[in-house]
Amino acid sequence: MRHAIRLVAVLVLAVLCLQLWFAGRILLMRWVAPQSTSFQRSEALRLLKEKQQVAWAQQWVDDDQLPRTLKRAVIASEDDTFAQHGGVDWDALKGAWKKNEKAQARAQARGKSVAKVIGGSTITQQLAKNLFLSGERTLLRKGQELAITLTLEALLSKDRILEIYLNSVEWGEGLFGAQAAARHYFHTDAARLGTFEAARLAVMLPAPKRFERQPASPYVIGRAGLIVGRMTGAQLP
Repeated sequence: MRHAIRLVAVLVLAVLCLQLWFAGRILLMRWVAPQSTSFQRSEALRLLKEKQQVAWAQQWVDDDQLPRTLKRAVIASEDDTFAQHGGVDWDALKGAWKKNEKAQARAQARGKSVAKVIGGSTITQQLAKNLFLSGERTLLRKGQELAITLTLEALLSKDRILEIYLNSVEWGEGLFGAQAAARHYFHTDAARLGTFEAARLAVMLPAPKRFERQPASPYVIGRAGLIVGRMTGAQLP
């Protein structure tokens, strides 16, 4: 019994230390931009293994060089309550859960299975996952994602969260951040992105590797038009 109590105490202490380590890293991000994310490092390793080379493009640009058009487009497309929620949009999460359940039921009726249809993750949750976590989908990892999400919201401003996200998110294979995406797809700087160009980039975020093959496909163009219409109502932090 004593051995079991000691083991539990050690595990609790280890979890606490891990959370403090995450908190320290996040607190430092108030002043220092992260050099890389967990997702970026895993992608670099994958490219090295599969292609024996790492084609990479990323350039940090400060918040004042990130256009309001891109911020509004990404918020409208990815997380329209970003300025109001505390890291998790519980209504969106509930809606996603119901859609997944319905999709699972339809798939089972056809003798098939489906893992996931829609996630409902906020920008802060996506950043938490990209910064520190792997891509596995387990309850333990989701719990850690939630803890990091709440820590990000507690220690960083919304402006800083969005700045880090837009500078580190994937926009294609080996292509990270708004500046690299603007240069690659439109041959301009992020600060000069127009409204429709910003909307097109926002549309690509859920599946950048798929959309980069046809960045001007009818779907991307059509969806971008819808995002443009929603951008005026997108509230910036």
